[in-house]
Amino acid sequence: MICQTIKNGIECGFMTKKGCGFNGGSCNAIIDKCEGCSKVIECPTGKYCRVYPDPAGKWRTGKCPTASHLKLDVKEATQKVNPLKASKRANKK
Repeated sequence: MICQTIKNGIECGFMTKKGCGFNGGSCNAIIDKCEGCSKVIECPTGKYCRVYPDPAGKWRTGKCPTASHLKLDVKEATQKVNPLKASKRANKK
């Protein structure tokens, strides 16, 4: 349904005919870790997350799962090679 409380005119999964169904009756504003994310929307009442009504709760356990402004650190696993076995494999060919 369309939000009638804070994010006026934006589709919200918590909005019901009785009002906002989220704890406290409205969404919470973003925190400083959310700045720069593409899912942040700016409303007249402040900046809010398009996906989560409580963005601070997603950052408590580490990184937000939908944060678009963070780069993933991919560590390349280097396998340890035994030189004796490597030389035997090379001799077989």
